[in-house]
Amino acid sequence: MDPAPSSLPPERPARPAELEDALNARLYHPLSWRLARRLSRTRITPDMVSIAGAAAIMLAAAAYVLVAWPWGAVLGLALHMGWHVLDGADGDLARLTGRSSPHGELVDGICDYSGHIVLYVTLGAIAAAQIGGWGWALMGAAGASRVVQAAHYEGARRQYQLAVYGTPWLASAVPAASASGRQHPLVAYYLWLTGLIVPHGPALTAAALDPARAAALREAMRARAGEWLGVISPLSANTRTLAVGAAMLAGRPQWYFLFEVLVLGAVLLASLARVRRAFGAALAYAAPAPASARTRA
Repeated sequence: MDPAPSSLPPERPARPAELEDALNARLYHPLSWRLARRLSRTRITPDMVSIAGAAAIMLAAAAYVLVAWPWGAVLGLALHMGWHVLDGADGDLARLTGRSSPHGELVDGICDYSGHIVLYVTLGAIAAAQIGGWGWALMGAAGASRVVQAAHYEGARRQYQLAVYGTPWLASAVPAASASGRQHPLVAYYLWLTGLIVPHGPALTAAALDPARAAALREAMRARAGEWLGVISPLSANTRTLAVGAAMLAGRPQWYFLFEVLVLGAVLLASLARVRRAFGAALAYAAPAPASARTRA
C-alpha cells in the first residue's frame, strides 16, 4: 500500500553534497521532489514517469525539427531540461512509495536510451542535411562516445555511493533474471560495460559488501573523492543537455557531436586515470591486513 500523504517526508532527503552540481541542487532535484510528492498521491507509477521522461526527450527532438528557429531551439532545450526533472522524479517516487528495485533502474535506463537515440538520430539528420554523410558519421561517433562516457560517469559515482553511503545499485543487488534464472540481457550488457569502463569496479563492489572491509573502504573513498569528482563532472548529462541546446541555437548540431567526441572524450581519458588511481588506492587501504600495518590513503 502506498504511504498516506501525511506520512510522506515534508522535505527532500539530503543528497551527498559532493555529488551535486548547481543545476541539480538548485533546480532539477527540488523540482523532482515536488513532482514526486504530488504523484505519490496518484496511481502514477515510477515506470510511467520514466516513460514520460523518454517522451520529453523525443518531444525535444521534434521541437528542434518542426518549430522554426530560434524558438524551436529554445523549446527543445526546455523540454530536454524537463527530462532531468522527470529523471529524478521517477527515483524519488519509487523511494516515497516503496517501489525501488533493480527492475525500476532497468526501465529507467531503457527509457533514457530510447529517448536519446531518437534525439541523436534527429540531430544527425539535421547535420546530414548541412554537411552530407559526415553528419551521420559524427552522429555515430558521438552516440558511441555518449554510451561509454555515461557508463563511466554513472558507474564511478554509483560505486562511490555504494562504498561511502551504502546505496545499492544493479552491480550490488540481485540481478534481474528471466524465468530460466539468467540475467536480463540488458542488465548483463550494462554490468559488462560499467565493469569495463569503471576501473576496479567489481573489486570495489566486493569490498563494499564485505563487512570486514567496508568501514576502511568508506574512509578511503571519502578521503580521495576530491581527486576525481571534479574531473568527472563535465561528463554529466547536464553538460550534454546544455551543449545540445547551444549547438541548436547556433543551428549547427555537428558542433555538439564534435564537442562530445573531442572535448568530452579528452575528459573521459583524464577521468579514467584519476579514478583508476583513487579507487586503486582506496582498495589497497581496505585490503585485509592488521590495522597497525595499514597506511592511510
